[in-house]
Amino acid sequence: MNKSYLYGLLSALLVATACQHTQTDQSGTTASDTTKLPAPPAPEWAKNATIYEVNIRQFSAEGNFKAVEAQLPRLKELGVDIVWLMPIYPISQKNKKGSLGSPYAIADYKSVNPAYGTLADFKSLVNRAHALGLRVVLDWVANHTGWDHVWVKEHPDWYTSVKGKLTSPVDPTTGKPTDWTDVIDLNYDNPDMRKGMIDAMQYWVKECGIDGYRCDVAGFVPNDFWAELRPQLDKIKTVFMLAEWEDEPGHFSSCFNMNYGWSMHTMMKAVAKGARTADKIDSLREANQKRFPKWYYQMLFTQNHDENANNGTLAESFGPAADAFFVLSSTLEGMPLVYNGMEANLNKRLAFFEKDTILWANYPKSDFYKTLLTLKHRNRALWNGLDGGQVVKIPTDHDDKVYAFYRQRDNDRVTVFLNLSNQPQTTRLTGDGYTGTYTDVFSHQPVELKPEITVTLKPWEYRVMTN
Repeated sequence: MNKSYLYGLLSALLVATACQHTQTDQSGTTASDTTKLPAPPAPEWAKNATIYEVNIRQFSAEGNFKAVEAQLPRLKELGVDIVWLMPIYPISQKNKKGSLGSPYAIADYKSVNPAYGTLADFKSLVNRAHALGLRVVLDWVANHTGWDHVWVKEHPDWYTSVKGKLTSPVDPTTGKPTDWTDVIDLNYDNPDMRKGMIDAMQYWVKECGIDGYRCDVAGFVPNDFWAELRPQLDKIKTVFMLAEWEDEPGHFSSCFNMNYGWSMHTMMKAVAKGARTADKIDSLREANQKRFPKWYYQMLFTQNHDENANNGTLAESFGPAADAFFVLSSTLEGMPLVYNGMEANLNKRLAFFEKDTILWANYPKSDFYKTLLTLKHRNRALWNGLDGGQVVKIPTDHDDKVYAFYRQRDNDRVTVFLNLSNQPQTTRLTGDGYTGTYTDVFSHQPVELKPEITVTLKPWEYRVMTN
């Protein structure tokens, strides 16, 4: 579901109010407390993982599991670790949007969409992924179902009823109805519904061996449900959980290993368009550090299915700055996301409710993404959470335009320079900790960084150096 309308407001307010107000989660925990929250379990493989989103319908002309499975070796070579599959379940036909409907309007939590193949086909995909060392995360929609979901007839009391009628979801942050007319709201005051939801989520871990979930509009679901769910999943295997939400610090304690970096995405787009200066990125990072636990990390992205379908392609959102901001999202603290098609220089908004196949051609951007994702695997400085190094800013005399920093963990270090402006910049670096001999990860040339060095960067130019 598209939450960018909410997070555009969030990022603007976050920086301005971070030091003036405290936020409260659903259990009454204040922001000052949430920085000390304990971490839920995490699989060992997540510490340096990257993530790739697959829109199964658009991923191939066939639009099925077998076509995704055939591309898994290529994704492994690209540097992908986690394959996030958009919803694989049958799509509700009642009140559907477009001719094919939304994958997020689910008709049965325990079946696969027959257009994608069979359950055996899906198991084959998961088994092949695991054989390659990849992990599979399913998209899950816990807040609502389609209007003809099997539960509607079997358990009508599991749904929210207003004056005796089922209702589309209401945004709890505003109290106003959403425009999601193709789905109906689930009632989390019903303990039997909660049990049914946990059973359905356990099913895919038990039956198919999936490795976790990306949870759609996680903030629309009570946080105490996520706390109830997590140990039930971990009894089967330690799963990886991603919340499509940001404004709920308690999620990091109740269930989730990672959340969405919505505000960073909005900030990056604002810098790309000249509406914010590069130094405002630091203000946002500092605000997040004050409300999230020390071990937190976010999924950082320049595209995903919501952004692509509703707000624009990379070119529309970032223009000539697109590569620079993917470099930033790959080297800041966090896990980078590649949306399917980016490696083929995807230049169109994929239709959401219709068939609209990605044109793959010869993957002209593969080397760019492979370089950054491989660096994250190999250099401990870029690992996730406490397994990686903290960003240390390198002061310059053009901090409003040039974003320079390094990260170090043990003997591993990565230093990054980015010109986040549409004008050439010549700037002098100050501070310490970054000097030494490096290799530029794109040119493979040696680089010597000395104290007080002067750096000249073209518009939107980036340099990534590893020791």
